[in-house]
Amino acid sequence: MDLAKFKYPVEQTDPPRSPRETLPTMYDLPSEDPEEPGLPDEFHDLQPQLLSATVRLTGYAPDQIFTGTDINLYYDIRHPLWHKRPDWFLVAGVPRLYDETDLRLSYVIWQEGISPVVVVELLSPGTEDEDLGRTEREPGKPPTKWEVYEQILRIPYYVLFNRYTNELKAFALNGRHYQEMELSDSKVWMPDLNCGLGLWQGTFQGITRLWLRWYDVDGNWIATEAEAAQQEALAARKQAAAERQRAEAERQRAEAERQRAEAERQRAEQAATELAALRQRLRDRGIDPSEL
Repeated sequence: MDLAKFKYPVEQTDPPRSPRETLPTMYDLPSEDPEEPGLPDEFHDLQPQLLSATVRLTGYAPDQIFTGTDINLYYDIRHPLWHKRPDWFLVAGVPRLYDETDLRLSYVIWQEGISPVVVVELLSPGTEDEDLGRTEREPGKPPTKWEVYEQILRIPYYVLFNRYTNELKAFALNGRHYQEMELSDSKVWMPDLNCGLGLWQGTFQGITRLWLRWYDVDGNWIATEAEAAQQEALAARKQAAAERQRAEAERQRAEAERQRAEAERQRAEQAATELAALRQRLRDRGIDPSEL
């Protein structure tokens, strides 16, 4: 497909057609670029994995949530080659698979029809100024990242995490502009999503450090599938141990009851033996025990 014709709108001579029919798709606009060196470091690989593994949205099935990691986000119908490449973003209400059939090569707004609800950028020295909205748009150049998220896509939540300083910043769309959100204990609550993001000290994929991860309405860190499986296994082991303790306590109770019954039987036998001996002594003395 010749993408040059999509750089600017073309005068319509035929009946109007939908963007899905006339504009390039993700197959025409993939994220892969052979000249790119790949992910900048392992953190930029692991941190998005943890975000995707812990996000849960009320009212959305897992197959109706898409999380993108370091893939191109195409946002302008008039300039279909313009894109941004968020470190991580979340879209609610779209199929997990493109057209419910294929893994995505990119995220193309005019094909998907739904903008992300959250974008996360992992700050690094080379991108910090643009990520924080400190750069100005150059004449004739695409808009800055901040402009795209705030003014064009109007993404409700924009989160930034600096792993070098362990600083977390979050912005919520208020009217036409982002407003910085107040943090509480290094956490930020997103009422529209009924969940929040915060800094968690723990181990993920064998690395122990501060990580950005999701938490629920009760303030609990949302478990990954692996953590949930471990928790279920631990709960099962605890339940089995409790069952064994109850069974052992029941066995001990039954044994104590048996010993008590045996002692009662022995006492009864001893009493009967002593009574028989007493009666015999009475008879030996010429006394009929039945007359006493």
